[in-house]
Amino acid sequence: MKKMRFWAVLAIGLMSVTSMKAQSQRMLGFQNEFSKYQTQYRDLLYCGKHKEAMAPLASCIAILDTTTIFKVAPIPERAIMEQKGLLYYDQACCYALLGQKKQALAALEQSVLLGYKDYNNMVNDNDLVSLRKDKKYQALLAQVNDRQPLSVLKKSAPYAKAAIEREKNQACLDSSKREQFRPEVKESAQQYSLFRYQPQESYNLCMVREYFKLDSVAGQGDELSKIINLLHFAHDNIRHDGGNHAFAELDAIDLYNYYKTTGKGVNCRQLAISLCEMYLSMGIPARYVTCMPADSLDYECHVINSVWSEQLQKWLYIDPTMDAWVTDENGTMLSIAEVRQRLINDQPLVLCETANWNHESQQTKEYYLETYMAKNLYYFVCKKLNRFNPESIYRNNAPADDVRLIPVGFVNNNWKCDTTTDPEVFWAKP
Repeated sequence: MKKMRFWAVLAIGLMSVTSMKAQSQRMLGFQNEFSKYQTQYRDLLYCGKHKEAMAPLASCIAILDTTTIFKVAPIPERAIMEQKGLLYYDQACCYALLGQKKQALAALEQSVLLGYKDYNNMVNDNDLVSLRKDKKYQALLAQVNDRQPLSVLKKSAPYAKAAIEREKNQACLDSSKREQFRPEVKESAQQYSLFRYQPQESYNLCMVREYFKLDSVAGQGDELSKIINLLHFAHDNIRHDGGNHAFAELDAIDLYNYYKTTGKGVNCRQLAISLCEMYLSMGIPARYVTCMPADSLDYECHVINSVWSEQLQKWLYIDPTMDAWVTDENGTMLSIAEVRQRLINDQPLVLCETANWNHESQQTKEYYLETYMAKNLYYFVCKKLNRFNPESIYRNNAPADDVRLIPVGFVNNNWKCDTTTDPEVFWAKP
């Protein structure tokens, strides 16, 4: 998987220089040379020929150390470092299996310095058995453990009462500014809330409700059963593909028809947008929430839904990609905020039994919550206006600004939007 990610980044760089033939040929030459040596050393490792694997493995490292190809392609240095870290890890395994403990520890140290972070692999890797009692190995293992998503989340600063930053937000409080939104997006006479929800009576949401026959889908049970039934429906009828961005209008009907027509899945953001519209069309306040990692160079986030329950008087954690929700030890459904805090506090969490990816792989609490989501629950971003087709690039829709909730002192400039450290503002009752 790491290899595929590296070559995916290389492909991006390659596409950016294809208009320059010489540079394109140079990139292809680099890729072919690297792949040749990588295939050689992996084949030798598979056959147990660790000594013979050392030469092509060293060639791979040398290629990454000496090439200047990255100066002509926008390949992040992080991707190069990650690949080198994996190569040094493989080198450490070879040295350890050959009984060269000193060289193995030096290579492993280099791997960790370059960012190696697969703690579970390192602690269980039989290739490194001869190193496990060494103090240097134990120190390196501790460094890798500190990089685990749950460890990073537990070290995050707390939230705090604070005003929304930037003067831009004040403009949103001005009634004349609010009139710029489409008239079908109404506001109550109650105190102004940062977030707004398109009413189910709006034409487009009525269309969603009728198109999918959502009254029948939701069923006749209580509110929680309806919320779960709608989740199952979205998960079962729109396939997820994290590597594909559907070329369609970003609304439930278009995205559904895109999948049914092409057979291609949609990414987690598009799936969460679809489910959000289904909830809104049924009069259930909902948002799609971008769950972000602490690492500003990690662009792999996850988008899920936060759905308001009148029955429980709180927001609920709903993930259409994995057909998932989370409860406490008593079976009470939890919010995104509660899941995050329980992970930090080592409190019990129960992942629903239905949690799965495309009905092809079952999800476990240990991986899904404690690894994947622990990484992506560091901070959150939502649209202030929750509506039909919220991010269209084809329609002249009124813009909907973002707002993010971050821990105190956290800095990440990848998102240019309003910011708060106050969870009561961000998770306010609709």
